[in-house]
Amino acid sequence: MPVEFLGIAATNDGSESTPRSGAAFDKEYTLRLARAHEDHGWDRVLFAYGSGAPDPAPAAAYVASRLERLQILLAHRPNVSYPTFAAKTFATLDQISDGRLTVHFITGGNDHEQAREGDTLTKDERYARTREYIGIVKKIWTTHEPFDHEGDHYRFHDFVSDVFPVQQPRPGVSFGGSSPAAYAAGGAEADIYCLWGEPLARTAEQIEAVEAAAKAAGRTEAPRIQVAFRPIIAPTEELAWEKAQRTVGAIRKRREAGLVRHHRRGTQGNPENTGSQRLLAIAEAGERYDRALWTPTAAATGGAGNSNALVGTPETVAQALLDYYDLGVDILSARGYDLLDDAIDFGRYVIPIVREEVARRDAERAARGTLAAVNG
Repeated sequence: MPVEFLGIAATNDGSESTPRSGAAFDKEYTLRLARAHEDHGWDRVLFAYGSGAPDPAPAAAYVASRLERLQILLAHRPNVSYPTFAAKTFATLDQISDGRLTVHFITGGNDHEQAREGDTLTKDERYARTREYIGIVKKIWTTHEPFDHEGDHYRFHDFVSDVFPVQQPRPGVSFGGSSPAAYAAGGAEADIYCLWGEPLARTAEQIEAVEAAAKAAGRTEAPRIQVAFRPIIAPTEELAWEKAQRTVGAIRKRREAGLVRHHRRGTQGNPENTGSQRLLAIAEAGERYDRALWTPTAAATGGAGNSNALVGTPETVAQALLDYYDLGVDILSARGYDLLDDAIDFGRYVIPIVREEVARRDAERAARGTLAAVNG
């Protein structure tokens, strides 16, 4: 099966290890970073969402109107706009990008972060709302006659959009989460299910949970699986591990100095979302897993988002990514700590190795299939 690579479309050059050098929305840097991805073999970039961050939708439109090939993954939280409005926004962006849009729906795993923008629902209520929201957006994208909706979270009457996506029947829907409520919602509605990088055995368990949820929802095909990592690469293994230690040291220093804004934790001092709890538990159990997975970066951030690293030479990291491909992962998300330079290096030295090996495996699989058909 084909493999795709997802990078990050940051609007400034800051990261967990490095302070940004300019404004939160640096227009020139945003385009430069996106162009680096397009020029170095990446398929798609994520425009992430944060309560106080620049709005990702116009930033995505800005990049899409200036680049020809790079696809867009737009993160969106259902609490920030009504689904009728959001569906039109997405359709318009799909028009601007000539059909290069996928929408990543974020339910929100932290009550405090959600409350920053007035969202006071419980986590399970948020998942139910997201599931309803996605269903409405899909219907708006594909329905040319006015319709009514009477749901638990949204009610409207006689709505029909006058703008429709380029993609037919609609753009893709991306979703993530590691709780039973997440699996149920994403298994039912997502085209792509996103996971944070975990050891291979745990990733296999999550894939099984997503597939079971999709089957329970009556689907005949499960969502595609995406897994995210923070690659730390260098020409030799020794240099890669030295770089990894410098990186985690910089993360800890910034966090201890209070230079990184983070979510408040729950009443027991632990992250509220299941994904972060899983990352911290994995880090507590060990620093290194499988071929190249390294957990101190996740521990240093408090289990924040995509934070487990893959450390080694480009060849080592590529082989580690292929291990996940062998589990059924066909979208590989990667984001370094020096956003621009790491995107270029990963594109130059890791992506070609993975693509070549995937092509070889696919050709061998096709040849075996042909031979079996002839002999059968």
